[in-house]
Amino acid sequence: MSAVVAGASAPVAGVSRRPRGGLLRAILRNRKAVIGACLLLLFVLLAAFPGLFVPGAHHDPQAIGDMPLQGPSGAHWLGTTGLGQDVYAQLIYSTRESLLIAVVAGAGATMLSVLIGVSAAYLGGLADDGLSMLTDIFLVLPTFPLIIVLATYAGKGNLTVIVVVLILTGWSYGARQMRAQALSLRNRDFLESARVRGERRSYIIVVEVLPTMISLIVANFLGAALYSVLTAAGLQFLGLGDPGSLSWGTMLYWAQNQGALVNGLPAWALSPGLAVALLGVSFALLNYAFDEISNPALRPVRRRRAKPTS
Repeated sequence: MSAVVAGASAPVAGVSRRPRGGLLRAILRNRKAVIGACLLLLFVLLAAFPGLFVPGAHHDPQAIGDMPLQGPSGAHWLGTTGLGQDVYAQLIYSTRESLLIAVVAGAGATMLSVLIGVSAAYLGGLADDGLSMLTDIFLVLPTFPLIIVLATYAGKGNLTVIVVVLILTGWSYGARQMRAQALSLRNRDFLESARVRGERRSYIIVVEVLPTMISLIVANFLGAALYSVLTAAGLQFLGLGDPGSLSWGTMLYWAQNQGALVNGLPAWALSPGLAVALLGVSFALLNYAFDEISNPALRPVRRRRAKPTS
């Protein structure tokens, strides 16, 4: 998240208009962005087409088998659970729910951040004071205990409740960044020109302000998605998710409950944790890359080869 902060302090990062395709070229030239995008693309493929990555004999990840608590073998690449279910099949099919939580909760928190942060900066006055106070209140709340309380009493095991809770607790940090960036744009010439033309406030915000903040918005979405996938996995590991669902957090919950490590089955416990970590790495790398692309001050200094002297 620190990279996001750095991106927020960028001096009006996206104001200068890039040539067509400039953003794509900048992404392709950034090693962190390429690695993060490749990892994320792999997870998207796993989520969209899980059947392509699972052998035919294990297409049903919930099917109860007659060989419980088995270690990795040719028949079961990551072993079996206490009910004889194939761990590898569960790992692949769990990608969809975990990625869905990250995208939906990340997008929801980002939309809320943009709405509140940009509105506060552009409207000013009492609206700015009220929205800024609301942002500050959510910023100082102890987030994880609040999430546990809300998820427990609002509907334990309900995926929609978990997503809503993640959105409500994950927007304030981004709203502060959006407000700071929008404040730096408020008195720019192109906005003054739009006001002189008599454009409506909603038009100015949507058409004039937001396109100049696209790099920060994307970086904020990636940070919110990273926060969502890690927090959701933590909640499900604590048993606050649906124990019958297929997700990496639920796999961790059952591995802990059925003593995977005690029974000598580390692959059952470690594989979902590694998947969560890799998905988090992909979001983090893309986040850092967008910070570097939007803020030249963060780009690593390239060493130039000294020309040989004759």
